[in-house]
Order: sequence, then structure tokens, then C-alpha cells
Amino acid sequence: SAHFGQLAIIFLWLSGMHFHGAYFSNYLAWLNNPTSIKPSAQVVWPIVGQEILNADVGGNFQGVQITSGFFQLWRSEGITSEIQLYWTAIGGLVMSGLMLFAGWFHYHKAAPKLEWFQNAESMLNHHLSILLGLGCLSWSGHQIHIALPINKLLDAGVAPQEIPLPHEFIINRDLIAQLYPSFKKGLVPFFSGNWSEYSDFLTFKGGVNPVTGGLWLTDTAHHHLALAVLFIFAGHMYRTNWGIGHSMKEMLEAHKGPFTGEGHSGLYEILTTSWHAQLAINLAMIGSLSIIVAHHMYAMPPYPYIATDYATQLSLFTHHVWIGGFCIVGGAAHGAIFMVRDYNPAKNYNNLLDRVIRHRDSIIAHLNWVSIFLGFHSFGLYIHNDTMRALGRSQDMFSDTAIQLQPIFAQWIQNLHLMAPGSTAPNALTTASYVFGGDVVSVGSKIA
Repeated sequence: SAHFGQLAIIFLWLSGMHFHGAYFSNYLAWLNNPTSIKPSAQVVWPIVGQEILNADVGGNFQGVQITSGFFQLWRSEGITSEIQLYWTAIGGLVMSGLMLFAGWFHYHKAAPKLEWFQNAESMLNHHLSILLGLGCLSWSGHQIHIALPINKLLDAGVAPQEIPLPHEFIINRDLIAQLYPSFKKGLVPFFSGNWSEYSDFLTFKGGVNPVTGGLWLTDTAHHHLALAVLFIFAGHMYRTNWGIGHSMKEMLEAHKGPFTGEGHSGLYEILTTSWHAQLAINLAMIGSLSIIVAHHMYAMPPYPYIATDYATQLSLFTHHVWIGGFCIVGGAAHGAIFMVRDYNPAKNYNNLLDRVIRHRDSIIAHLNWVSIFLGFHSFGLYIHNDTMRALGRSQDMFSDTAIQLQPIFAQWIQNLHLMAPGSTAPNALTTASYVFGGDVVSVGSKIA
């Protein structure tokens, strides 16, 4: 029931966000002029003078500027009116109630047994094919049938109130065919294998939309559709009731190299019996991924007009790095608890975990001197710069305008990424990210 309780809170929170967007925000004003009006969905009431926090954000609206990126997300989803935000908020409340009921039901009426959580293969199959596979498929369906036509019209300067309602694009094929002609052909190209017919709404352009400074939504729809295919296939890989497919235990025990002793034998038992070991790995993985997401979000801005909203870009980066840092620290903490409470040396003789633990002295000693080296050299640069500034020798400081310290290895990797699409994706118009080099994209006289 813990998972359903968590989901209930998440749906309730999302419902609140959408209600704020519908009732307290300048979303429609922003949608009409996203380059010069700032997003706001919070108005401070005039109590003991705190209304001083409200500022003029444009569009005849006084409020607190928000930096969560919700407006940009809603535009990319194809939300064009407050009533749509209200309906989404009501949907969030309904889902929250359903999750509360599910939490009660699966704790008091039909609670799963411990073995149910230890069936790794079945869990992988269901999560990969249903959660990720059908999740990606339904999201790409929404993008193709609703978000793409609405965003195409918004990009062309059509007023939000003049754009057809979302369901009209689904019901009336002639309407969407005016924007994406391949819809006239229906499913014939799909079943005849002539998939390139659909390249008007499933693109591989690369780069960003010059109007919005965000990734091409036709690229992201294509991306989610392709991912759906991969995940649905992946969800059929693991052995359950039938004798075909992979077994996690067999795969882990088969990984024995010439220098790694018993390899990963014993790891399957650890991860299916120790919750701390499971949690440690999950926290370390999700934390690392959060930091990777933080870097990808500014390098490849996924939503329209988010690249030129600098406050939001900075906030989202900081948010994901902090979450990543906390999760990684949590991973180390639960790894330590696993070692103290759940680790059995007798069952882990000469496997990789045992071998790493036996090397812990030299590993920690090396981490120690590396940390000291980095700390002293970073501090040394600061002292050098302070001294040069104090002596009036700013030309001898380390900076972009004096002695440059350039990350040559990172630049080499980024240059590879800049050149690679030319050979791997010949139809792509440009690089995946302008952070890697290439052109400068300007939206509303701000660099995206």
C-alpha cells in the first residue's frame, strides 16, 4: 500500500498544480506572447503587507514568477485553455482517490505475499512492456494526434482560442490531414511497410525548432514511438512460466571473467532478500540519472520556450542535481546498512562484491589522495586569482579573458557528438544539441 499512498499524493499534488494553472495563473496571456510575458501561477494575498512580493509579470497580471516549467510543459502537451487545466485537475483528484482505494484494497483485502516482490523476471516483463512500453506508446499517441497539430498552429501564430478542440483532430481525419498530409492514407503505409510515408509527423531533424527554441516535437513523438517498440520487445525477454527467455540468476552467475573470481554469483540472492541492498542500488541509479537529466535538460531543451526562460532553466538544473546528490548519499547509507545487517561473508566468497570489499583499504586510500589533490588545486587556483587581482595583474589570472583553462577532453567528446549525426543519421538537419557547438539559435532576442 505504500506505493499506492505515494501515487495518491503525487496525483493530488499534480491536481493542485493544474488547478493553480487554471485559477491563479496568466497561462493564456503567456501562451499568446511567451517571449515577453513571464509565467506566474501564484498571487500573494494582501495580508500584513506581503503583497509586495507580487510583481508585474506582463499581460496585466501581478504575481510571483514561477520557475517550474509547467507553462512550457502544458504548451507542449497542447493545452490551450483554462477549462482543459480544470479537467486535468479533476482527473488528478479522481486518480488520487482511486490510488487511495487501491492502497486500502491491496493492504487490507488482498495484500501481496513477499514472494510476489521477489519474482524479478515477471516484474521486469510487466514493467518493461506495460509501464514503459505502453506508457511510451500512449504518450506518443497523444503527441501525434493532439500535441503536434496544436503546436504547429501555435507556432504559425494562430490564436489559442481559434485552434480546434483536441478531440476534433482525432474524430475528423480531414482536419489533421491539412497539417500532416500522410493522415489521408490512414494505416495503409503502416501495414504495407512503407513507413517513410509518415515522415511528415515522425521526423529525425535534430536540433531545435527556431520558433520556440525547444526540440522538434515531431522528433520527440518519433522518439517515444520508437522507444515503445523497443520496450514492448524488451518485456518479452525474461523467463516466467514458460521455458524460454532469460533468467536473471543464470545471467548473473554466468558473468565470470578470467580476472574476476566467482563473478556475480550470490548477487541474485542478495538483491531478492535484502531490501537495503535493493534500495541502495536503486537510489544510486536514480540519483545518477537525475544528474544526467539535469545536464540534458539545458543541452537539449525538450519544451517550447523553456530554453529562453533562464530562471526556469537554472531552477530545474539545480533541482535535479540536488535530488541526485541526496539519492546518491542515500544509496551509500543503505549500502552501509546492508553491509552491517544483511551481508553474509560465507555466502559471498571470492565473488566481485567480496573482492571489492577486500580491496577497500587501497580504494579508500586512493580516493583520499585524489580528493586532497583536487581540493588543493581548486583552492590554489582561487588563491592565485585573488593574488593576481590584488597585485593589479588581471591578465595573469585564470579566466575566459586571460589565461584560459579549457576542458579539451570534454570538447573533443562534444565535437564527436557534433560530427556523429552526419554519418549515423544522414537525414538529420543539424546536431542534437547546440551546447556541442554549431549555430546560435535566438528566440525573442535571447539565446536558446
